[in-house]
Amino acid sequence: MRLGRITIGLAAALALTACSVEAPSGSDDASGLVQVENADWARDAVIYQLNTRHFTSEGTFAAAQEQLPRLAEMGVDIVWLMPIHPIGEEKRKGGMGSPYSVLDYRAVNPDLGTEEEFRAFVDIAHEQGLKVILDWVANHSAWDNALVAERPEWYTKTPEGEMMPPAGTDWSDVVDFDFSNPEMREYMTESLVYWVREFDIDGYRADVAGYVPLDFWNDARAELDAVKPVFMLAEWDERDMHYEAFDATYAWSWKEVMQDIAKGEADASAMRGYFTGQQLTWPHEGMRMMYTDNHDQNSWDGVASEIYGPAYETAIALSFTAHGIPLIYNGQEADLDRQLAFFEKDEIEWKTGQYEDLFRRLIALKTQESALWNGRWGAPMIDVRTNADENVFAFVRGEGADRMFAVFNLSPGAQQVTFDLARHHGTFTDAMTGEERAFNADAALALEPWGYRIFTAN
Repeated sequence: MRLGRITIGLAAALALTACSVEAPSGSDDASGLVQVENADWARDAVIYQLNTRHFTSEGTFAAAQEQLPRLAEMGVDIVWLMPIHPIGEEKRKGGMGSPYSVLDYRAVNPDLGTEEEFRAFVDIAHEQGLKVILDWVANHSAWDNALVAERPEWYTKTPEGEMMPPAGTDWSDVVDFDFSNPEMREYMTESLVYWVREFDIDGYRADVAGYVPLDFWNDARAELDAVKPVFMLAEWDERDMHYEAFDATYAWSWKEVMQDIAKGEADASAMRGYFTGQQLTWPHEGMRMMYTDNHDQNSWDGVASEIYGPAYETAIALSFTAHGIPLIYNGQEADLDRQLAFFEKDEIEWKTGQYEDLFRRLIALKTQESALWNGRWGAPMIDVRTNADENVFAFVRGEGADRMFAVFNLSPGAQQVTFDLARHHGTFTDAMTGEERAFNADAALALEPWGYRIFTAN
């Protein structure tokens, strides 16, 4: 999405209508909901969202390619490129238009470079140990996409017979596809396969995935995996997406809870409730993408450090240590401190940010500690109750020497924390300071406002 958020309530309602297949058996609980075979390289993966237009002064693949070694050294695993296709001119918004207004699904936007330069970008990424996924816009095309004239029956019509943007949106620069047309589905699937087969990309982030019938994604995933193992991320918050199609889905609900806590409109109980719901009703194998910033939030909601305020670092740390797959946004490690223009060229100001070292440490921790791995590979979160549960969220992941123990003060007040039960007992090392710390029945922990501690078992 790019012209404003879909609310969680609307997303849930649309998910019920967009999925044209029946829910798989066992969907009253979280069992039997995953048949996707995740690629092994996704087990501890961290995603980096890259907007080629904004990423360098040149705004090209060739220029962005120069920063791939830095991303690899930082510990990033998957580079998600925002749409790379030519952009429509008819009804264009702004001077450069939205990259989600696709003019040609099998071409490269000349503003970003040539096909050869894109191929080189992918090859260099692979040499650096990085995977590359493309942002894919299956739901709609530009109005001047050749398909509009050549295949008008592939598009949704109003009751008056006119082509239209996706229903219920203000996306006036794009026209909605009709997924009841089998030829259109075949074209879209073949286009997805094209980039994997011809350019060796490693998967896709599916824009507004729930606006497209789930059986399309299920079929497309099978076609893609027949070429090579891929990684699929759905911009949607629906658990059945994980059954056959997607490795990961957006954890919109987590983001909403965390922002409510940062604004003082919820407390740690809401975060505990979120993860309890995840554990009881979502498949453990399904990766939920946790983020504190992305292009939609930055463009339309505001600057992440201002949205979260003093809770920002805490939110970042929780997104890496809780059960989920974390995202770093385009320049976030350089303390991105302004909203980037969405329809224009707007270069990131690169500098050594105060959060860059935090991201490096958290990525290294996630890589080293198997309890923190993604989806099926990671350990469940076990609640550790405290004397301050309204303000403090504590949990362990893993067992014995593989345990991780984390304590988050999700409040603006200092906390002196004591703990119940023995789930966290043992000797640990503070992952951020290297200090050794023993926890027993009498142990207490002092936390500053919005403070957190992450411990790994010795």
